[in-house]
Amino acid sequence: MRRRIDRWFLSRRPPSDALELTQRNVYIVPTPAGWMLAATLLLLLVASINYQLNLGYLLTFLLAGSVAVGMHVCHGTLRGLALHLLTPEPRYAGAAAVFRVVLDNTRRRTRYGIGLAVHRSGQWAWCDVPAEGSATVEVAFRPERRGLHPVPTLTAETRFPLGTFRVWTVWRPASQVLVYPAPETHPPPLPPGEPLAGPAASAALRAHAAGEYDGVRAYRRGDPLKLVVWKRAAQAQARGSEDLVSRDTQQAQRQELWLDAQATGLPGLEARVSRLCAWVLMADRLGVDYGLRVAGRVLPPSQGEAHKRQCLEALALC
Repeated sequence: MRRRIDRWFLSRRPPSDALELTQRNVYIVPTPAGWMLAATLLLLLVASINYQLNLGYLLTFLLAGSVAVGMHVCHGTLRGLALHLLTPEPRYAGAAAVFRVVLDNTRRRTRYGIGLAVHRSGQWAWCDVPAEGSATVEVAFRPERRGLHPVPTLTAETRFPLGTFRVWTVWRPASQVLVYPAPETHPPPLPPGEPLAGPAASAALRAHAAGEYDGVRAYRRGDPLKLVVWKRAAQAQARGSEDLVSRDTQQAQRQELWLDAQATGLPGLEARVSRLCAWVLMADRLGVDYGLRVAGRVLPPSQGEAHKRQCLEALALC
């Protein structure tokens, strides 16, 4: 019944990456502590009427007035707040995807004790929004499958100042998060290169005859130091990696590296995609040119951050 009510309720709320909280989308209900306080006030009122206790009347109505003021302050803490979702970054399957939400406060007073969480998750991230300022809250979500996933429904709430009322709202963001496949933990070495064909092969042979060194490969024990690409070694060390690459004077100019799903030797699509993901990261770390063939899509050999993202995106959506 609760799932049906949630589906009906969420279907009436249009998705948007920005939300301004007003009286029409902010709700308030008593908390268990609030219901207990209401029962206590009722008991005090009955006892005061029964025994004609003036001090009992004073205490009862003093507490009731405090509860009424607390209800107004609690509702005003969330009402008027603006929520904005920043563009989510791609993540790998099985790892936590973190969404960053900016809370903007245009009023001249600080808003305290505002929580944000994935709807029905119970994992809250709390913050205070300064007066005429903003605060950023990070909410975690763990996607289990690769692909393009909608950002889950979020809930914002507050119980400030007395904890007797819960003021909350539900937000459906419109953004989507791209989830890359999980790379294989212990992948085999990169596959051997494939011979060049056509004009590219002729150009490579001419370059090799002229003594040019354009091809690179992973460093092998015994390679001369003059063949080590020290510029790429310095870049790898700056990224926290110690992988070395050497110039290939014989093979790299007549071959090109292709990461093919059929060359993985694995039966299932998910296993192939996981190995290809590990190979893409390995080739990018070594700084070599590589191409990708998967699910009928072909990405020509290249390198760099943009090419790596294209390959990972193709693996995520194949």
